[in-house]
Amino acid sequence: MMKNRRASTIIVGLLLCCLVGGASARDTTTAWPDTPVGRLEALALLQTFNADLLSHDSATLTMERWCGDHHMAEPAKISAQRVTGEDKPLPDDLRTQLAIGPIEPVRYRRVLLRCGSHVLSEADNWYVPSRLTAAMNEQLDHTDTPFGRVVLPLHFRRQTLDAKLLWSPLPAGWESADNALPAGQGTLSIPHQVLQHRAVLYAADNRPFSTVIETYTEQVLAFPAPAGR
Repeated sequence: MMKNRRASTIIVGLLLCCLVGGASARDTTTAWPDTPVGRLEALALLQTFNADLLSHDSATLTMERWCGDHHMAEPAKISAQRVTGEDKPLPDDLRTQLAIGPIEPVRYRRVLLRCGSHVLSEADNWYVPSRLTAAMNEQLDHTDTPFGRVVLPLHFRRQTLDAKLLWSPLPAGWESADNALPAGQGTLSIPHQVLQHRAVLYAADNRPFSTVIETYTEQVLAFPAPAGR
């Protein structure tokens, strides 16, 4: 986490040197320019979003703030679209993290978390129904309410097991004087998956009740890049 924060500080410092006036102006498109500054900006925002997720217990509320701050939808409200007909076994290491035996029932829920028209995250969630209330289980079984909102009464905390960028706008070693930043033509090509977190949720009594793999999409950058270069 400290490494990510140091990287963010370096990148933001570079941006402050590169931007001259008009930084708050917005383009009319959502395309990011394939330029050195455009790539630096995209990485700075990804690292900022990543740090925000790491420093808060609810990914749902973090995404709502991000969506609202960047005017991506009105209202900036996260909704969950359930993906049915799929079932994934719980990885053995995550069963250990949940502190449950091999026969303890675990339920699986896959959702697309969207803000307006933007799918920001694809989440695979395994949870222990015996550690939730009957009302929570009912809501998870029969509604599209985001998991984080359903379990808010548990006053949970989140422990991140792994956080990694799946894509970087900059090549390895870009900070070296021998490696010039890439400069392409047109707009930056961003893959569908850009960031992934694995985490465990603990209730107020310190019992783990859920584990999640969240894959964040290119839609977290679906707002106009700063203009006036």
